[in-house]
Amino acid sequence: MTLTPPPDPDTLPLLTEPDDGVPAVIETERGLLRAADALAAGSGPVAVDAERASGFRYGQRAFLVQLKREGSGIWLIDPEPFDTLLPAQEALDDAEWVLHAAGQDLPCLAELGMHPPSLFDTEVAARMAGLPRVGLGAVVEHLLGLRLAKEHSAADWSRRPLPAEWLRYAALDVELLLGLREKLQELLVAQGKADWAAEEFEHLRTARPAAVPRSERWRKTSGINKLKSVRSLAVLRELWNARESLAEKKDVAPGRLLPDSALVAAAEVMPRTVPQLLSVPGFHGRAAKREAPRWLRAVQAGVATEDLPVRQRPSGSPPPPRTWKDRNPLAYRQYRTAKLRLGRRAEQLRIMPDTLLAPAVLKQLCWEAPEPVDLNTVTEGLRRCGAREWQIEQTAAIIAVALLEPEPMENL
Repeated sequence: MTLTPPPDPDTLPLLTEPDDGVPAVIETERGLLRAADALAAGSGPVAVDAERASGFRYGQRAFLVQLKREGSGIWLIDPEPFDTLLPAQEALDDAEWVLHAAGQDLPCLAELGMHPPSLFDTEVAARMAGLPRVGLGAVVEHLLGLRLAKEHSAADWSRRPLPAEWLRYAALDVELLLGLREKLQELLVAQGKADWAAEEFEHLRTARPAAVPRSERWRKTSGINKLKSVRSLAVLRELWNARESLAEKKDVAPGRLLPDSALVAAAEVMPRTVPQLLSVPGFHGRAAKREAPRWLRAVQAGVATEDLPVRQRPSGSPPPPRTWKDRNPLAYRQYRTAKLRLGRRAEQLRIMPDTLLAPAVLKQLCWEAPEPVDLNTVTEGLRRCGAREWQIEQTAAIIAVALLEPEPMENL
């Protein structure tokens, strides 16, 4: 099966409602057990999706879970009344779960006691198959010839009751996933990539995200690079911790209390009084004014502390490749040579270079090249950096040759 050019979305019919309509939301234990019985009686894979309230509530928990299985129809479950969705998990512990961009939803599903026994990710499959765009709407348009409305993707899903049009949108997110899975599997089989995709799905299903200690999460503040002194960093750390604690207590997204830009601006000027604080850009609105004493105490704590943070936390990662040309010319030549050749291989395979091999893996391997360089040491290096076996098979020889015989600088 060959890929056809994507259709003009304006010519496609707009899907506005599931074939069987939009079901009522499950909010009671009795309803949850009824849903679990129906799902257990269904057959084949189950389409799964979850809606969060990112940007509105603290954390990334799910506020709606959507499920569809052949023979059971669509079920919409409100997780808020339940400690766990274990009955649904038990009903589906023999099914393949089909999600789109599963990495976004698996963590919040896990919080509800839901873990897929096997996985098919339609976004990953679309990348592997070489589709030009991999968002759910784009893949549906390309392979199923339908348009999906996406106007509620960034809505506040913690709102109750959920509006009818939002529930319609949520139901449509699982309405077509099972058919999409079949089309993508056909493409992967035809391209000889089905086994590769299966490796990616299993890696995604079993991967555990690297946990960043809360004591260091403040370093992810947007704009932190503007701060030039460790004292400013200390103030930022205290402000971030104060905002985080209040956000968790109020169950609101931290950015709705104060934007990152306000924290960085306050860390730069270190205001000494409430009026000075409220004149800092970003310190406006109810949370800034009502909680001004809290923010000022955080600034004062950062100014007074002797526990100054290090300028930059060691990451264990290589420096940016743009700096290698002067710092390590050989590594720069090896990296650029490998990157160019892997790009050509990705083009031959009709997949994106980042899908063929994660850029971080290539950087790590070239910055700290194995000794001696041969196919075995490169293979082990790739495996140690987290590359899957299909990626190793496709890239190890290319990288080994690039490390041994890099292009001259003038060719790069």
